[in-house]
Amino acid sequence: MTPSRLARVPLGAAVTAVLVAVLAGCGDSGDLRGAGATPTAVGPTKLWPQLPPASTPALDYGEADTETVKGITAPGDDIHKVDPVAVVRAEVAAHPDEYSGSHAMYAETVQQLKDCGKKGALGKKCPILQAYYRDLTGDGKDDLVLGIRFPKHQLAVRVYTFMHHRLVQVMGTSDSVVSVELAGDDVIIRSPSTLPGYEFRTVWTWDPHQNAMLATRDEIIRVGSVTPTPSASPSASLTPTPSASPTLSPSASGS
Repeated sequence: MTPSRLARVPLGAAVTAVLVAVLAGCGDSGDLRGAGATPTAVGPTKLWPQLPPASTPALDYGEADTETVKGITAPGDDIHKVDPVAVVRAEVAAHPDEYSGSHAMYAETVQQLKDCGKKGALGKKCPILQAYYRDLTGDGKDDLVLGIRFPKHQLAVRVYTFMHHRLVQVMGTSDSVVSVELAGDDVIIRSPSTLPGYEFRTVWTWDPHQNAMLATRDEIIRVGSVTPTPSASPSASLTPTPSASPTLSPSASGS
């Protein structure tokens, strides 16, 4: 992210202070001087240490579904020779509940596929965006990254690779999208937030244990200036007060 203006002001002040100190010390003998006391490092404060550890997992956030694309092959497993349109049509055929019928969620996308030709001959109404190629799995071979426009301004992002001579979708997600980026071997998707001045940023990274791209980092980031809302009370201390401790009434203890 580009540093904000507020972050640049202290930097300029610090540079000015250094220049003043250098000019004022031209006649200095050069002896070593103490920099003052070093601040004591403060470690994290563990809250509610009496809580027992969780016995069941939370959301299956670290898992991803993969799917073999039926009927799609390429000589030498060269993914550059795979037709992106054929890949999307294979997905449509494999998921009739989502793409077929008048009440299907992506029925409009199927109609738009009629404007898609072969090997990059994509019409104006074709929902398939330009294909990108990058080695995301670390096997030394390019993988295929596809974008598919869905209804209601949704964008599906798919990543495909060859495994054992089979084309496999190793990442599939759809959302309202601000931008999609490839950074090294990561896929970074930025999505709008209902909170003014912020966006969601999700980083997808290859996991060799699950043979899939996982959402390894999901965060909300500041993208604009927002006027902070004045707090009604000063910042609370981490030390709980006696009144904050929960108590049981006689009626509650007997229930």
